[in-house]
Parts: sequence; structure tokens; C-alpha cells
Amino acid sequence: MDVGTIIFLLKTSLMAMVPIVLTSVGAAWSERAGVVSIGYEGVILASAFFGAIFAEISGHASIGLLGGLFVGALFGMLHGFLTVYLKGDHVIPGIGINLLAAGLVPFGIIAYWGTAGQHTLPFTLWHLRTKYGEFSPMIFVTIVIAIVTWWLLFKTPLGLRVRACGENPEAADALGINVEKYRFWSTVYGHALAGLAGAYMSVDWLGLVHKTMSGGRGFIALANMVFSNWNPLVSLIGGWLFGFFDALATWLAPKHIVPEQFIYMLPYIMTLVIVTGIIGKARPPKADGKPYKRE
Repeated sequence: MDVGTIIFLLKTSLMAMVPIVLTSVGAAWSERAGVVSIGYEGVILASAFFGAIFAEISGHASIGLLGGLFVGALFGMLHGFLTVYLKGDHVIPGIGINLLAAGLVPFGIIAYWGTAGQHTLPFTLWHLRTKYGEFSPMIFVTIVIAIVTWWLLFKTPLGLRVRACGENPEAADALGINVEKYRFWSTVYGHALAGLAGAYMSVDWLGLVHKTMSGGRGFIALANMVFSNWNPLVSLIGGWLFGFFDALATWLAPKHIVPEQFIYMLPYIMTLVIVTGIIGKARPPKADGKPYKRE
């Protein structure tokens, strides 16, 4: 393996890491507050679609990223309203979001662009040019978001209140903490980061919108969240591991060592192996996924 190949793998793994880490960090914050969502797959897909539309209308890929962030926040408000204020089940709304996106995006691609299944964007986000190739600024933004979120969650009074809502909402309420408010906005934050992840895929990394482009990354992000034990900083490691195996599969597939369909399974197989190894060891917040009703 030459230097060029190593650089390609490292660069591609960092690009592939971004959507996993962003979604994992958001999910970790949301679940630390006590709200579970399995709808991140749909949020990523829908935000990739709307992010591309915002980018093309405005003529700026950065506006597409903000558009994806906004769409993700809207999904977070919907999920938060149903689970926090209406005290609904935490899983069913996520299923609804996934199904909505799975139907909306294929139809939207045909309705808006007049093409079936896929649309390529005429431009993408600007990249940093180095002697090792081009790097997306979103790589550095993702690392900063993970570090800042970890610091807020574990080193500030805000994070202490958020974690109290997920561990013991009754005690938090007794201390005057508005559990519903903290849970709702934590949910919005979690989904907003997933929306940013989806927009990144369309207006930066891949430069296109495809009806199945999320590719299970919303679920892999949840696995990465468990792997990191709900720690945003550790999620950087798990996200990079998935990105590395994704890059490795991209490099190996054209060599036709085995049928490429098996090669592209590699990142998902490794995800299963990693999650299997930590089953029973990870400890979620005690009140995670449990609606809180004030006495």
C-alpha cells in the first residue's frame, strides 16, 4: 500500500465520518436528556433533499447546510412535541419520520427536478486545498461540535441539568428544573445535527441527492452512540472507524477480489461486530425513553 493510497483512505474516512459523528453527538445529547428517537435515518434523508433545494435556490452550498439544519430542527420539534408534551411513545414517531422521508424524497426528486431516483447538484461546498488533496471544512466543524457538546454536557451547569432530566427527572423537577423544556430543546438539538449531517451529504460530500442516500447511517449513528456510551467525544472514534471501513470498501471494490456487493457490506458488518462486543456493557440514562409526567 503506497502513500497515495494511505492518504486516500484517511481523507475519505474523515469525509465519511462526518454524518455519523454529527448524528451520534446529537442523539447522545437528546438521550442524555431522556428522549429517544430512531428517526434520524429519515431526518438525514429528508434534510439532504431539502438542503439541496435551499442550496440551488440561493446559489450557495452553505445556505443548503443551514437549510438542512433547519429542517432537522423542525423534525425535532415534531418529535419533541409528541414525546415530551403529549407524553407519547418515543419509538413510534421515529418510525413515522423514517417512513415519511422514504416516500417524500423519491417523490420530491421527480416532482421538483423531473428526474427519477437521483439528482446531481451543479456545485458543492468549497474545500480546503492542501498538498494532500482537498478537505471539507465540515470535518473540522464536526470535530469542534463534538468537543463543544462534550464540554457543555459534562463541564457546565447546563449539561448537569440536561443529564439530570435523563437520569432522574423527578429529582430535577423538585430542584426547579423545567424537565419538559430541557427535554424538548435537547430533542431539537439532536435532530438539528442530524439535519446538518444530511445536508452535508448532498451539498458537500456526494454532491447529489439520491432516494436511498442515507444508507442506514441514521441507525449506524445510534449504534455509535451506544458504542461511545453516550459520550460525544468518544463518538469521534466510532465515527472514524465506520468512515475508515467505508473508505476501505470504496478502495477495495474496484479490485474485484470478491463481488463488490460483499465489499460494500464491510462497514455494516464491522458495526455489528463492534456493537456485539459492547452489548451489556453500555449504560443508558436511567429515564431514557420514559415519558415524564409531573405529579
